[in-house]
Amino acid sequence: MKRDSRLSSVLHALLHMAEQEGPITSDALAQCLGTNPVVVRRTMGYLREAGIVTSDRGHAGGWRIHADLGSVTLRQLHEALGEPAMFAIGNRNEAPECLVEQVVNAALEGTIAEAEALLLKRFSEITLADLAADFARRHAAARRKRG
Repeated sequence: MKRDSRLSSVLHALLHMAEQEGPITSDALAQCLGTNPVVVRRTMGYLREAGIVTSDRGHAGGWRIHADLGSVTLRQLHEALGEPAMFAIGNRNEAPECLVEQVVNAALEGTIAEAEALLLKRFSEITLADLAADFARRHAAARRKRG
């Protein structure tokens, strides 16, 4: 089953953008992410609509982070991407007549809803600034290790 990796890709792109002094092009972001610039533009368009990034046209154009890193949470990014499904599991039949399947559905739906609520709560607590700080720590440690 295919996973939706857009949130992971967006976080990757935003952390690269946070390291840049100026705008970064869709082509450069696509190269970082191993994808097509069209995919980058489409995805970044959702973030632009949410006020998280801006774009400049022209030769020196590209994408910039517009929002403060400390104010953007993973939950906001998840919402900006259209709130894709958190889990790839679900009911076999949404409206079963079989009583056994009704019991199975009730158990799955309740458990999945609880797990999703916990995940969204945690997403609300993690900001881009948290990720940028973790990257900075890891980058400094890697540089020290290399000598």
